[in-house]
Formats: sequence, structure tokens, C-alpha cells
Amino acid sequence: MSPPLITHLYTADPSAHVFDGKLYIYPSHDRETEIAFNDNGDQYDMVDYHVFSLDSLDYYTTPTPAKEEEGEEVKSKSEPPKVTDHGVVLSASDVPWVSRQLWAPDAAKRGGKYYLYFPARDRASIFRIGVSVGPTPTGPFTPDPEPIPGSFSIDPAVFVDTLPDGGEGDAYLYFGGLWGGQLQCYQGGNTFSAYDSSWLGPKEPSGPGAKALSPKVSQLAPDMRTFSGPVRDLVILAPETGEPIAADDHDRRFFEAAWMHKRGDVYYFSYSTGDTHYLVYATGSSPLGPFTYAGRILEPVLGWTTHHSIVEFRGRWWLFHHDCELSNGVNHLRSVKVKEIFYDKDGKITTEKPK
Repeated sequence: MSPPLITHLYTADPSAHVFDGKLYIYPSHDRETEIAFNDNGDQYDMVDYHVFSLDSLDYYTTPTPAKEEEGEEVKSKSEPPKVTDHGVVLSASDVPWVSRQLWAPDAAKRGGKYYLYFPARDRASIFRIGVSVGPTPTGPFTPDPEPIPGSFSIDPAVFVDTLPDGGEGDAYLYFGGLWGGQLQCYQGGNTFSAYDSSWLGPKEPSGPGAKALSPKVSQLAPDMRTFSGPVRDLVILAPETGEPIAADDHDRRFFEAAWMHKRGDVYYFSYSTGDTHYLVYATGSSPLGPFTYAGRILEPVLGWTTHHSIVEFRGRWWLFHHDCELSNGVNHLRSVKVKEIFYDKDGKITTEKPK
């Protein structure tokens, strides 16, 4: 397993993007806390965001199997990449509607502007999703004074589609997270007004015939700060039945950590299974789904949570994720890591380099 990319701070939930040829990482910023561990996630008490950048990942490239057999070192002989910390770009105190817990963020670029999306609890302790806007990938970011209208739950992930000619297509916001992320409180509808506090806590549907709760998606308006249509379920199907994944199938059902990327004409929606600690993915032919479960990307790591992003950089594909190695297993003190991934001839994701 590779060493942490960032060691002077605890960082988690890395959203990696390539802007103007440089790689940027937008993670959560974990911090020490006296709050006891609980399934509501209160110990993840983050208050600000940093942005990091780097120019190369050559140190982490995987050798070909043939060269590895010949004795090639697993790591490149180059030095670990220099990671630049651009400092705090947004704090909870900057956002009027936020009460606490700046959880996993994401970023996007459109029309020469950069957008930082983030979840946080509002003044009623309900998770909403906010957006801030800046002129560069590192800000400064100015937050909108209110959350995105109609948003709820956690883990925003923004995907800007590409047109056949390489231009920018429509943009979509994916989101949702169970238990502490409150997604289970919206079983009455995909609107903020459907919130049902009786489902707060480590709860979700279960039992014979119950279907897993779906992550959510909505197309973003051209301003990138509002929805242009309704919030929809992003349906994930079991390949063996063609039906939505069962609620009790905790090895495959969506829990949190939505991410979307595209390779060729195939859309890959990846996510965490939460209490079984896998990173998995599903594939589809439309950014709105449906998606069919396709397999695992990452087995459980040290620590309870697992959260990631996938990005192409200089002709290679990379999985950014986190674990708790640097903190010796403290669940709320995590560190970002990176691993090269590959695709087989059928387009399936693999962590082993094809021969």
C-alpha cells in the first residue's frame, strides 16, 4: 500500500480533478476531537477545507507484470511528488447557514469559474449542500448565503459530461449518505420537505422485499448553483436479476461516497458500501442511469470509512482514497492515498495491470 500523500494534516474524502494540466485534490480536513465515536458520525467534526496540488504521480505508477518478474522495482525511482498545500480556502464561519461538520466536498470548473461544493449541517442540524465560487482552482471561494435549493444529505459529487466533439455537456450533482448522512430520512420523496426525523441514526430499510435506498442526482442549471430539474433516484441494479439491489445486500448497496466518471461511452458510478467497507462500482449508458453493479474496486482498509475519487491524469487512471494508517487506526483521523487502476478488455476496473 502506498504511503500517505499528505502528512502534515489529516485529510480524507479526496476529490481529485485535473484543471489546466495540473492535478488538484479537494479533501475533507480531519482534526482531533474529544467527541466519542458513534454511528451518527459526530466525531467527524471538520471546520474548514484546504486545496492541494501536484504536477506528477510518476512515483506511484505500477510496473508491467513482465518487468516486475525481471526485478523492476515496484515504485518508480523518482522521488515522491511534492504536494502543495494552498491553505484554507473555506471555513464553516464563512457560510451563514452552516452550524457544523464540513464533510466531503467536490469541485468543478465551468465557464472560467471554479465551484466548490460541500455538505454541512444547517442551523436545525439537518445536512444540506452548499456551493462557493472562485476565479481559480484554489479560490478564493465565496459561498452562496443559502444552501442549494432542494438539496439534502451529504457527499456531493459533480460530473460535467463531455460532448462528442470534446466540449462541455450537461452538469450533474450526485449526493446522498445513509445513517449520519440522513439519506434514510427522505423515503417520503426526493424533496427537502420530505425530511422525517424519526429515521435519524443508524437506520435504513431492511427485510424481505425491501429495496436499497438510491443515491440522488439532479441536473445542474447553467449557473452551477441551482438544480435545473427535479432530484431523481439513481437506480443501481443487480446484474443477476435486473432488479434494484436489495436493502439487506450490504456488500453491494449504496451507502455514501458517490463518484461519477466516464471512459469512452461508458459511465462509471462508484460508491462506498459503508458498514461492509468496500469501494464498488456500477456501469451505465446514461449519467442518469440506470446503472448495473459491476464489482469491487477496493477491499476494506484500516479505518471505518472509505471514500474516493477516480481521475485520468497524463494517460493513466488513478484511484484516490483514504485510510487511517498515519493515525494508527483512529477512525476520524484519516490520510489521503493514491493507487493506479486499470481497465480490462471488457472495460471492467481492475487494480492489477493487464499483461
